[in-house]
Amino acid sequence: MSTPALATAAEGATRIILVHGTGHGGWCWYRVATLLRAAGHRVDALDLAASGIDSRQLRDVPTFEDYTRPLLDALRALLPGERAVLVGHSFGGMNIALAAEMFPEKVAAAVFVTAFLPDCSNPRSHVIEKVTVPDWMDTVTDAEHAPPSVFLGPEFLRHKLYQLSPPEDYTLSQSLARVSSYYVPDLQSQPPFSEARYGAVTKVYVVCKQDQAMTEAYQHTMIASCPVAEVREIADADHMAMFSKPAELAGHLAHVANTYA
Repeated sequence: MSTPALATAAEGATRIILVHGTGHGGWCWYRVATLLRAAGHRVDALDLAASGIDSRQLRDVPTFEDYTRPLLDALRALLPGERAVLVGHSFGGMNIALAAEMFPEKVAAAVFVTAFLPDCSNPRSHVIEKVTVPDWMDTVTDAEHAPPSVFLGPEFLRHKLYQLSPPEDYTLSQSLARVSSYYVPDLQSQPPFSEARYGAVTKVYVVCKQDQAMTEAYQHTMIASCPVAEVREIADADHMAMFSKPAELAGHLAHVANTYA
């Protein structure tokens, strides 16, 4: 579909909660959050546990639910009857899926931005284990760490995630990126997300067509396995769409927030 203009928040428009991916923090949404707030939208760009400026270290966050706790707490804090649009980028798709499973009544829509989109048939780790990244380059992993750790290397970020993004945003990432985890063993031990809860939440997928890590083909493979209400596309976005195409992404999110109020 065509890129919508950045719509002013409609009366009663839902809160937007932005969820970052692996190694990043709420800081990575600064361009998109600024645009949305200027248009009157209520926006939270939170740090997951041991991410961004959260003081915890990865060893203090042993499970995926622990890692997701700041998002779950934000949903618990919503007023009675209030709902939010959850926006997950990259691995953040797993966080918003868990939030939708635990609090489906509080989620107006779940938006997956070139993000992992789990289905309701396979183990929760399935979409992570099936992704194929041809070259992780200088990324460092430690399977013996509890939880297993990953640090996305600077060359991997530059060439696979940020290749179309402004150089100043790549430089910012080099100051703020942190060690994180994909929590695969923990997610392997969990049952699939349920049709009655996560499966019943309205989902929107934003395909980023120039993503060199979560390729366009893999994004469509996940969509084929998990029904979504809408598929939107950003033609010239790399993996970091919030940097490479912030206005287009903000336009899509504003339209979703107004539509699913």
